[in-house]
Amino acid sequence: MAAPMRFCLLCRQHLHQTRQLHLSSYQMSAAKVRVRFAPSPTGFLHLGGLRTALYNYLFAKSKGGTFVLRIEDTDQSRVVPGALEKLESMLEWTGVIPDEGPSHGGNFHPYVQSDRLELYQESVKALIKNETAYYCFCTPKRLDLLRRDAVRRGETPRYDNRCRHLQPEEVKDKLAGKAPFTIRLKLEPTPDPWDDMIKGPVSHNVAEIEGDPVLMKSDGFPTYHLANVVDDHHMEVTHVLRGDEWQPSAPKHILLYKAFGWQAPRFAHLPLIVNKDGTKLSKRQGDIHVEHFKEKGYLPEAVVSYVTTIGGGFDCDTSSLTLKELVQHFQIERVNRHHGRLDQLFLERSNHAHLSRIMESEERIQLVTSLRSLLQVAYGDRTGERTLGTELFDRNYLLHVLEWAVGEDRISKLSDLLQPEFAFLWETPGQDQVRSLQSQHSDLVHLLSDCLLLLDRQVTYDKGSLAETLRGHARSSGVKVSVYMHLMRQALSGMKEGPPVAEMMTVMGKDNTLRRLQHSVKLLQSPS
Repeated sequence: MAAPMRFCLLCRQHLHQTRQLHLSSYQMSAAKVRVRFAPSPTGFLHLGGLRTALYNYLFAKSKGGTFVLRIEDTDQSRVVPGALEKLESMLEWTGVIPDEGPSHGGNFHPYVQSDRLELYQESVKALIKNETAYYCFCTPKRLDLLRRDAVRRGETPRYDNRCRHLQPEEVKDKLAGKAPFTIRLKLEPTPDPWDDMIKGPVSHNVAEIEGDPVLMKSDGFPTYHLANVVDDHHMEVTHVLRGDEWQPSAPKHILLYKAFGWQAPRFAHLPLIVNKDGTKLSKRQGDIHVEHFKEKGYLPEAVVSYVTTIGGGFDCDTSSLTLKELVQHFQIERVNRHHGRLDQLFLERSNHAHLSRIMESEERIQLVTSLRSLLQVAYGDRTGERTLGTELFDRNYLLHVLEWAVGEDRISKLSDLLQPEFAFLWETPGQDQVRSLQSQHSDLVHLLSDCLLLLDRQVTYDKGSLAETLRGHARSSGVKVSVYMHLMRQALSGMKEGPPVAEMMTVMGKDNTLRRLQHSVKLLQSPS
């Protein structure tokens, strides 16, 4: 009878544990969602960081939760002055704005780890007291010898847990003697898998392949592992969404939660971002910084859409969705498990889609303002003989140009309008460019003057009507149509190639077209 009674006892224990697990899961899911983006202020915000911030934001907002920005600066040697301000600026530019953080306040301040050292020191003392952590007095020299010896044997370097076995009297004597120390966590076997919200069940018995990790460094600063867990607990973080490179650390963090007697949050590890050729991204790549895309003229909405293609999480095309719409469509269970490749073509397509959407809304005036700023930088005070003068910055003219360039798929971003192929929009031809045409027609002044009269009388000023007028004028003047169009294009723009002449005229508008031709006639008539 003893065996059946033991079996029933084990069943009851297992049933109780299962119920407790379900209860904990229910309590976690019932709690208000709180997530955090916790970068180090070591440089520019790159695409990987933006993707992590964005997915935390989308998850929180889709659940009616809170998005927290926390700065992990415990490694003071890597802190770059001004990096925090730049990071916050780029998050604001993309619209991924925290609910709580260094500049946004909140009930869990401070949100910078270097201001929370006392909390970490008190927390690690609790682990020493319950004997889940210990003092380590191994010198850097000994640790380096361990590393070199492992490398020589072709093994992965790991700490041998030597100080875990020190007697209490030895520890007391070393502390009394002011011996430098770190504090390490006692790793335990973790045979049971833990559940990743993206990857599913994950098994990683960290105690078999790693030595006990350092929690508190000899300078009194915590390591990432300690500060991360302590802050997530005290800031009531319910879900941790971070890059896939942190997945091997999850078992250590779960053990650390257990050591403190705290409930661990749910974990979700986002897929790595790789270059188009499959190589790993490097922070040294200037073209992966968010600021790079801003400087190149991409819209923040397009950059946000860009990173969604790398991670997935949607059941629809995200190329033209606003941030609000992304929140509505985001599903954590749809996030990709495999690496995501950068796709420049998607970025171009997305930027054009957002330009088209904005041009159909009242926000189009913001595009005019942005284009005017680009032109002011490009042309400065050169609003004289070779440019359209004050017309260059005229709101109606710029809006008309945008309607054409976006509507005809001529550009994917505003800065494209500064390319040489669009110079005709902003500059008139120079004297040398116009006079070079005289060798191609014996009486160019008369030809242009006649064209001026015809265009001035033109009632219907659209591409089709203009093309018909120009072809008729070419035939009546005895000039081959292709030659005529070449002469008109250069007289208008100084360019040998470009859009059809009638299209150029409609884009520039009637008044600008007449002024251009008058300008060219004047150049031809002026003394050399």
